[in-house]
Amino acid sequence: MTIQSYKTKEEVAVNFSKYLVAFIASKEKVHIALSGGSTPKIVFDVLASNFQEDVNWETVHLYWGDERCVPPDDDDSNYKMTVEHLLSKIDIPELNIHRIKGENGPEYEAEHYNNFLDAVLPKVNGIPTFDLVILGIGDDGHTASIFPHQIELWESKKYCEVAEHPESGQKRITITGQIINNAEIVAFLVTGDNKTEKVSEIIHGKEIAENYPARLVNPINGEIVWFLDEAAAAGITSSQS
Repeated sequence: MTIQSYKTKEEVAVNFSKYLVAFIASKEKVHIALSGGSTPKIVFDVLASNFQEDVNWETVHLYWGDERCVPPDDDDSNYKMTVEHLLSKIDIPELNIHRIKGENGPEYEAEHYNNFLDAVLPKVNGIPTFDLVILGIGDDGHTASIFPHQIELWESKKYCEVAEHPESGQKRITITGQIINNAEIVAFLVTGDNKTEKVSEIIHGKEIAENYPARLVNPINGEIVWFLDEAAAAGITSSQS
């Protein structure tokens, strides 16, 4: 586990962007699962504004770790957010963008994306493997779209499942623990003082964290890299950068 802590969320975005650019440059082809949320949005803005010329986007294939079951032009869509903040501003081939189609029936699309990942991703341990999975953590300890009340989805034998938001009941498609933990690198991007407690409980292995899906992230042959701002890291001892 590597922990990188920076003063502000903007510094997190800049330094993760530098990390990502170097990581992409080290690969002939790279398969990345993206996350939604406020921190990735800032990262996408920084990438598009400051680093787009530093990346050979033809080598980059983008996927989504989760998606709301809404059309791609809906304000709730993770895909729409990524288009607005990154994809519309970089020169990436359309064929390299592999979105979850939230407008389809949830069960159908979960199975379709499961089969798609199985067909196109390289395999390690007989399981599809991402080079990089980007994740966040919710206030309740959820990650991707696996929430505490459905933590059993983490152990699913499928690579994708249908999840449900605990309050709104909104259906979502999410990748599961099997494929997350088969990644080469899992990068947590976490900012804000509303995440301080959960980050501390997870990193320190507190008993209560066993209820948090994010605590189950433990790559079999890979590594976890945390990118935190000062507020999110306040409950832990971390290297300052």
